[in-house]
Amino acid sequence: MIEFRDEVSRLLHGSAARGETARALAQLIRTHGDFHWVGLYDVSPTLVSAVAWMGDEPTELPSFPVTQGLNGRAIAQTHPVVVHDVTMDDSYLTTFTAARAEAIFPVLSADGARVVGTIDVASERVEAFTPEHEAFLRECALLLRPLWC
Repeated sequence: MIEFRDEVSRLLHGSAARGETARALAQLIRTHGDFHWVGLYDVSPTLVSAVAWMGDEPTELPSFPVTQGLNGRAIAQTHPVVVHDVTMDDSYLTTFTAARAEAIFPVLSADGARVVGTIDVASERVEAFTPEHEAFLRECALLLRPLWC
């Protein structure tokens, strides 16, 4: 995990444009967690918008209202939302057809008062996310905060 933290820090403190940094961070999370798809999203008062994603296919919803989907639930609750079978959750917004499980981890502002971004991870497998995955993604939400703040 130390190597992962070091690489995150290197990317965040580099000179690359924000979008390029976000793509590299999404790929780093995807590789480290062995995830099918990872997206990083900006959160405004009204809209959730993709900054970058890495996976075999692009998201079908690069932006959507802040009140919709699993992202909307994680934002409203300011807590992670992990759905082990998206076909069983009415609030799931189909972003690509292969997704079977999804985890959304909100990134909070430095003072913790609001959600400024989300880390969205999808898997092609039901019940794909282990407690270790969840701990890793919780740490990612803290480590990646400088991308938004």
